Amino acid sequence: MKTQTMETFVFALGGLGEVGKNMYAVMHEEEIVIIDAGVMFPQDDLLGIDYVLADYTFLKENEDKIKGLFITHGHEDHIGGIPYVLNHLNIPIIYAPKVASELIKNKLDDRGVNYKNIVIIDEDIKPKFKYFEIEFFRTTHSIPDSYGISIMTPNGRVVTTGDFKFDLTPIGPMANLGKMARIGEDGVTLLMSDSTNALVPGFSTSESDVDEALSDIIRGCKGRIILATFASNIYRVIHIIETCRKNNRKIAAFGRSMINSIEIAKSCGLIKDKSIFITSDEANKSKPQNVCLLCTGSQGEPLAALSRIANGTDSNITLMPDDTVIFSSSPIPGNAMNINRVINKLYLKGAKVFTTSNENDIHTSGHAKQDELKLLLRLMKPKFFMPVHGEYRMLKAHADLAKECGMDDTNTFVLKNGDMLSLLNGHVKLSEKNVPINDIYVDGKRIGDIGSSVIRDRKTMSTDGVLVVILNIDSNRKRLMLDPNVTTRGFVVVNENQELISNIQRKVKGIVLSEFKKNSLNVTDLKNRIILELKSYIIDSTGRRPIIIPMILDSKSN
Repeated sequence: MKTQTMETFVFALGGLGEVGKNMYAVMHEEEIVIIDAGVMFPQDDLLGIDYVLADYTFLKENEDKIKGLFITHGHEDHIGGIPYVLNHLNIPIIYAPKVASELIKNKLDDRGVNYKNIVIIDEDIKPKFKYFEIEFFRTTHSIPDSYGISIMTPNGRVVTTGDFKFDLTPIGPMANLGKMARIGEDGVTLLMSDSTNALVPGFSTSESDVDEALSDIIRGCKGRIILATFASNIYRVIHIIETCRKNNRKIAAFGRSMINSIEIAKSCGLIKDKSIFITSDEANKSKPQNVCLLCTGSQGEPLAALSRIANGTDSNITLMPDDTVIFSSSPIPGNAMNINRVINKLYLKGAKVFTTSNENDIHTSGHAKQDELKLLLRLMKPKFFMPVHGEYRMLKAHADLAKECGMDDTNTFVLKNGDMLSLLNGHVKLSEKNVPINDIYVDGKRIGDIGSSVIRDRKTMSTDGVLVVILNIDSNRKRLMLDPNVTTRGFVVVNENQELISNIQRKVKGIVLSEFKKNSLNVTDLKNRIILELKSYIIDSTGRRPIIIPMILDSKSN
């Protein structure tokens, strides 16, 4: 008698409806494989939050099913959550590309996480489990050692691209188009593909064109060069180093992430000429035309090296009027104002500034644009399609591209984190099951215990401030020992609002005396009444809603 095949489930714990915290899972019976474990940097409304993690609660509840964590590449939105996940989940093995594995090890060391079972992947390694057979195919991205992943399940093949682009003249290895086509010929049941640039027409600029544009600018500079780029774009860093070598410039690196990336590139054999690097002291003593300062801060980050240089607060480097500053990057959404602020300061101090434009093509995205996404769909020829890694408008645009390539509308799935797809005998449908999802916040050393109420209070404090009422009472004799003391932070200036403060004090005193008339005094009830009545009065008087904190000191008499 033939055994009935059970369903295979595919779902995202993070990465849908957002750019960041990528974390996906494939589950069949008692086995789960996880793909990536990234972080997302908080928006402005998440006050005090350092990182946002994907919700791994479901994985914790099914910890015994986890067979391994598979990493596509080494960017923060794909590996940044690993130290936190390992502190809460038993992951038996991590499979990661070489550069990503070095970055992961650095993160684990920084967080004091002891984990040794990291296996370096390439296109030849093929992990096998009871239900899953996995293989990797090389892709092109802005960081070396980027891979897509093919997962053969009992109900068909699931493929995820990771982040990718098609670059026919890359600096570094070509994407393995032949293997992608072979996988497509073998049959792809479900494709999950990067949607970051799904709204952008055309084909992305080759990294070789960027290299040429940067080379032209560097050759033409007579003074010192200060060049800011993404530290994780190791291929770009390698181009810059090689161009500086050809133009007799030494390089001094600034910014922790830039220095770490260079050290990893050295250890992986990607940077061979180590004599080109000099210290900041050596850079200051060298002729300006022989120096390039390679630094972080391309996004205008206030504490990054370039911002310190622009502000004149860097302890090592002082901006000179004939300096040329190059931004080899594009603004991440939300950062344009910070970048412009830094650029204005650089101009004010006499520096010449280059940013990417129609005249200066000194940056290209690592994510596929529309024509590249179509090419991938043609190579893979999936039966069903689930766009990932993008805001909903990006996911929807990517699904529309799949329809342009001949895919039936009912075979594309624009989902939310926690939605589950069910694979059964080569067919895919939206499951009635789902995974409850709540973002996990990292706040310093606190992880996951920062709820929405805390965030809401922080927002209130940031806009309306705090009002603290201090009462010193004798609950036994039912009397106030002193008049109520009212202090505020971020609400009003006490000295300039004496009438308001006096009215609040009188109102509090009246509430306390009223409570004293009751048979018994309940301190909790007293606090709640103060909060409720003051809140109403303050809203009517000022239109603001400060957080009200009563503090009651009880000097009980015998």
